Formats: sequence, C-alpha cells, structure tokens
Amino acid sequence: MARRDSDLPLGRLAGHAALALLLSTPVVAGAQQPGAPVNDRPNPYATEAGWAKLPPGRTWGSTSAVEIDRDGTSIWVAERCGANSCLGSTLDPILKFDATGKLVKSFGAGMLIFPHGIFVDQGGNVWVTDGQDNMPRRPRGAAPDSPLPPPPAQVIGHQVFKFSPEGKLLLTLGTRGGGKDAALFFQPNDVLVAPNGMIFVAEGHGGDNARILKFSPDGKLVKQWGKLGTGKSEFDQPHALAMDSRGRLYVGDRSNNRIQIFDQEGKYLEEWTQFSRPSGIFIDANDNIYVADSESGSVEPENKAWLRGIRIGNVRDGKVTAFIPDPAVNPPSTSSAEGVAVDRNGVIYGAEVGQRALKRYVKK
Repeated sequence: MARRDSDLPLGRLAGHAALALLLSTPVVAGAQQPGAPVNDRPNPYATEAGWAKLPPGRTWGSTSAVEIDRDGTSIWVAERCGANSCLGSTLDPILKFDATGKLVKSFGAGMLIFPHGIFVDQGGNVWVTDGQDNMPRRPRGAAPDSPLPPPPAQVIGHQVFKFSPEGKLLLTLGTRGGGKDAALFFQPNDVLVAPNGMIFVAEGHGGDNARILKFSPDGKLVKQWGKLGTGKSEFDQPHALAMDSRGRLYVGDRSNNRIQIFDQEGKYLEEWTQFSRPSGIFIDANDNIYVADSESGSVEPENKAWLRGIRIGNVRDGKVTAFIPDPAVNPPSTSSAEGVAVDRNGVIYGAEVGQRALKRYVKK
C-alpha cells in the first residue's frame, strides 16, 4: 500500500517534516536476486480471520486493496465483488468497516472492474485504481482468427478514481478503457497522494509497460519515469507505493524482487532486496515499514528460498525485525496478503487475492 503528519492517523504517508533529520538508510546490494533469505525473524502477531462482517449472503472476493481511514482505526477495502472481477456485478466493491468490523459504508457499483490499489488522503478522500477493462476478448483456447464478441455499449476500466468519504466521485485520472504511452492508463496498480497534494500512480501489471506517473492535485500530468527492465529506475510490475516521513517514494518493483526508492522528482536513491518480492508496502507515522510478499515460491518458484508473508522493519536502518509467515506450504498461485495496512494501534490488515479474504494481525 506511509502517510501524513504526526497529528494524523497512521498510514502510508507519515509526517513529511517532523522527522526530517532521520538517518539515511544504507543501500542494500543485489537487485533482481535477493541475498540470503530473511525467513527467521520472530512472529509477534496472532492471526484473526473473519473480523470484517459482510452483509448476509455476500462472500469475499479477491482483494489487494486495504487502507486505513483518517480516524486511524476504520478500514477501507476494495474487493472484487465476491470473485476476481466486478464485471457484470451489481455489488459495491468499495467497503468501509468500523473498528469492530461492522460494515458502515459501501459504494462504487458498476464503476470498477478490477479494483487493485487504494489510498486515503489527508482530506479523507478515497482513491482506487481499476486495473482491467471490459473490452471483448477471445475465449481461452479459441483460434487466433476467431471472431471477437461484440464490444460493450460503454467501455470502462484502467482508470484512477477519487471519491469523497461518502462515495461521491470527485476526480478521474485516465480515459475509459485506458491506453499506453501517451494514453493513460494501462493496468494502474497503486495510487498515493503526497502531503503537498501531488498524486503518484504506479502502472504496469505485466506486458511491456511499467512506469511511475506524477500528477498535480487537479489531475494534470507533471512527469513520468521508468520503463520495463531490470536496471535502476526500470520496473517489472511496479505493484505498490508508499512514502516515508522524509517524503521518499518507495516502489514495490515486484517482478524484480526489490523495492526502489526515489525522491518526488523521480531521482533514483537506492534499492532494497531484504524484504523479498513486494506485492504491498505500508509505512506508518513512525517509519515502520510493512511489506507483503504473496508470490515467492508459488508464482515465482525460482524464489522458493524466500517464504511468503509480511516482513516488518523500519526505514531508518532497513533491517527486517519481524515476519508473519504465510501458513500455506504449497499454494498453486498467489497466497497470503498482497495488500497491507496498519492502524494507529499497530494492528495489521492483510488483503488476500488467492484466499479471497481480509485477515487481521494483532500483537500476541
């Protein structure tokens, strides 16, 4: 999934001025192939499943999007309508739960197909990325020259939405159906709003596009950087965004098994591999960092020496100090949390695509 000033609740954007003199974090060498696996850190958390209560008859779909409300304890989730897509569903994909797990707000029906990333800004507004479209595709196994199904009456998908806390649409980034290069977007993964209102979007969930885009508070494109690759400032599935108290932007460069760190102008600063394969990142107001690895050894079997789970440390020294392992031994695909968020009391929430669940982790 850091957030805001010290007088605001924990989140993905910690206070950008209060800790301006923090020590610089050392560079950890080794980009695409992490070093010795960091699997042996203690797990001080107990797992709670079923905390969030869905309406009768509704079941969880896949979700990678979980975030903390401005009150510090309520939870926002964008889940895929009881499946792995909201295409054709009449369910609200964007849900808010209070601190007891009671559903208190929902909206967004018919607006998103594949909610993927979520962020709550300093005004309490909810930003969500939609990573797919509804354009017709040939069924699996069909001949390459077989006719396509008819196009939909209205193309949607590949956009970033800003909603008020009540669910009113305030701003849309990108065009319906999306696009690559000069067109926006194709498979936007995550979104983050800095304390000064600048908007960052990570784009590219596979294929040949991979970049970070920066927008002004009113949604005008300011700059972009990155391309598909393995070098510095190159990406392969930039899957998650977070920001520390110094305003440094952390990009979960998932298929490169690393986190790349930039300033807000896109200047490369360093990279970390000690948190393994990052699907989700969250940095709290004390600069504690939480990184969800949902693919090592399953989606990426070559990385099987690294266990899936949530690794925890602090950006001041970059050391991993705790680890919540995935209990699944040999899952067929993504497993355990992809999205991660932490409330002001230190309770961790993991949003799961494979298990289609929202888990809660509390200190033992």
